Amino acid sequence: MHVEAAIRRRFELLEKNLDERTRRLVAAAEAEALGFGGASVVSRATGVSRRSIRRGLIELRQTSEPRASSSGIRQPGGGRKKTVDVDPTLKSDLEQLVNPTVRGDPESPLRWTCKSIRRLAEELKQMGHQTSHRMVSAILHDLGYSLQANSKTLEGAGHPDRDAQFGHINRQVKEYQSTGDPVISVDTKKKELVGEFKNGGRELRPQGMPEKVKVHDFVIPELGRAIPYGVFDLANNSGWVSVGTDHDTSSFAVETIRRWWKSMGAEDFPNARRLLITADGGGSNGSRVRLWKVELQKLSDELGMPISVCHLPPGTSKWNKIEHRLFSFISQNWRGKPLVSHRVIVNLIAATTTKAGLKVRAELDTQEYPTGLKITQKEVRKVNLQCDSFHGEWNYTIHPAGEGRN
Repeated sequence: MHVEAAIRRRFELLEKNLDERTRRLVAAAEAEALGFGGASVVSRATGVSRRSIRRGLIELRQTSEPRASSSGIRQPGGGRKKTVDVDPTLKSDLEQLVNPTVRGDPESPLRWTCKSIRRLAEELKQMGHQTSHRMVSAILHDLGYSLQANSKTLEGAGHPDRDAQFGHINRQVKEYQSTGDPVISVDTKKKELVGEFKNGGRELRPQGMPEKVKVHDFVIPELGRAIPYGVFDLANNSGWVSVGTDHDTSSFAVETIRRWWKSMGAEDFPNARRLLITADGGGSNGSRVRLWKVELQKLSDELGMPISVCHLPPGTSKWNKIEHRLFSFISQNWRGKPLVSHRVIVNLIAATTTKAGLKVRAELDTQEYPTGLKITQKEVRKVNLQCDSFHGEWNYTIHPAGEGRN
């Protein structure tokens, strides 16, 4: 794009001193210097048609003496007029088609279709305009339009206490870390199809020998899906991931925390007196899920220590530490690699490292975690739950059964 801008600037400086012939010769010279595809680039930058540029290239390559300066030069005002000058409504009609919700009719025939330049050209022809897809492309470029992807910037409605909750979480984390108690961030990574399926990204391979994968992404019944649930230890920059094969339930989530503690946590925090969990507010570790709290009660009883939970406010799940401190690096590590088996997935996760010293351990969890379990009110009342004074639905502590609350 900077090349095109440079050509446009040079042409603007010269254009007032050029006649028709020297105009196409200058454009042809720029195209010749660029090589293949140069005519299209120069045409967009200068407004000189590719046909004129091709004619200029022929003249540049002629070995004979150049023709007289008057040769091939039209009188002022001569030549065919530009379509946009002859058809003054062409631009406005095109803008209405491209952006119907802002400048045009919401019932535009292209409101719900792909707005390719060929489709736009066809629609303009049906409206009585004489145009082509190339002309449509040039007009859109002049109007400042370009192909753009969606941009993830809208977070939805924010809770009025969102910032206050983040401040509360930050204070809790600092307090736990100051006493040497563990703080973990938990969440479920995106579920993955297991088998020879396309995985986003590219990997170095011999030229012309891409790894072959299936055309359609249909689940293979005997392989199913992989459900990675992760635990990230903020203090030690380490992670544990259980790769489940059944369902993403609260039982599976708490079992992953249990396995992390037995395999890593107990060794890293031998003097721990309590545990703090930060999590988003939905899914298997949701703030309103009864099974989540019942299972945490069982874990608290096993460990003999209180477990505190701080949920991120609504609409902020991507701010969870585990997302950009663990899961993002796992995705980078297995990019371009088909996840052909659960064992491959486990090995790829366990091999994830960073320059900052991230260490990850992973394990396959083949246990069954049935969905649809009904938690009765009686079971809920058995949970030794203490809600925080600030948004108790987001911040609470589960004490071991029989232990008094502070």
